[in-house]
Amino acid sequence: MRDEAVESGAAAPEKVARHIYRLTIPLPGSPLKAVNSYVVKGGERNLVIDTGMRRKECLDAMMSGLDRLGVGLDHTDFFITHFHADHLGLVSELAPETARIYLNGPDADSLFAQQFREIFERSARLHGFPEGEVKRTLDGHPGPRYGPRLPIPVTRSHDGQTIAIGGYLFRCVETPGHSFGHTCLYDEKHRILISGDHILGDITPNIQAWLDGWNPLGEYVKSLERTASLDVNLVLPGHRSVFRDMRSRIEELKEHHAHREDEILLILEEGPKTAFEVASRMTWDIECDSFDLFPLSQKWFATGEAIAHLVHLKSLAKVREEIRQTARPLAVWSLASASVRTAER
Repeated sequence: MRDEAVESGAAAPEKVARHIYRLTIPLPGSPLKAVNSYVVKGGERNLVIDTGMRRKECLDAMMSGLDRLGVGLDHTDFFITHFHADHLGLVSELAPETARIYLNGPDADSLFAQQFREIFERSARLHGFPEGEVKRTLDGHPGPRYGPRLPIPVTRSHDGQTIAIGGYLFRCVETPGHSFGHTCLYDEKHRILISGDHILGDITPNIQAWLDGWNPLGEYVKSLERTASLDVNLVLPGHRSVFRDMRSRIEELKEHHAHREDEILLILEEGPKTAFEVASRMTWDIECDSFDLFPLSQKWFATGEAIAHLVHLKSLAKVREEIRQTARPLAVWSLASASVRTAER
């Protein structure tokens, strides 16, 4: 398959709509294999949507694709759906001073914050991530290693803003959940949604909750419901295959998270657990004999997703959180009451 053959090199640009081309940018060593970068060819200006990481493999694939399309960087702007390194990292190497780099405000604020590592370390320990694995996991995190060179001059996009390019009038649709201000681009006339990591056709977007003060899964479900109201015939996602039946996929994603909540409630019927312990008991589509054998990055994503579900269940008064002052503070989760059962759903 085309998407599975690009991890070691660039594929030729693929025309997915009039004046819109997909560049498949490899992500070596990542289970995602590649990120989709979309190029909208305009008259005086072009637009590149998402870029890949700040890695030579990504840069080579991007430059090869742009060259084949006859797109010069001097006449190109950039739209970044969200601030994760696989979508943003390369932009600092690509964008000339004359380029606009669109990025939503909440993600821009987070991008320029400098205390993330301390927050992640504290949160990981609080939620039971093994002490000996915290530093190694964060040392290998792709964000600091392959993110953009900072600072970068961003133009903050906002919900409802329009960008006219290549015969399209794209409207920014903020869809928080996967990130703080994740933003899709929607063209109503042509019924096209460039969905970033908000809606993926072949895999489930990862929703994590390492930071206090928000309910990313709750926000994500609201964003799915908002997106479902759009008239869409073609979805251009951030990873894997282009697809069309958006509303059916949205229902599948909502059902997936509902099943996850049921699974977590069943796990907590056994007794109180940390988020790491909950994650270790959940079912994952990873070929390992046990959770202990998961790659560190996958343990991190799994635990972050478990926290997101627990935070959301807490907002629904189905679970409760207790901070225990042990050798290190631990957040321990349990059912809110003995009456909470999956049959309530």
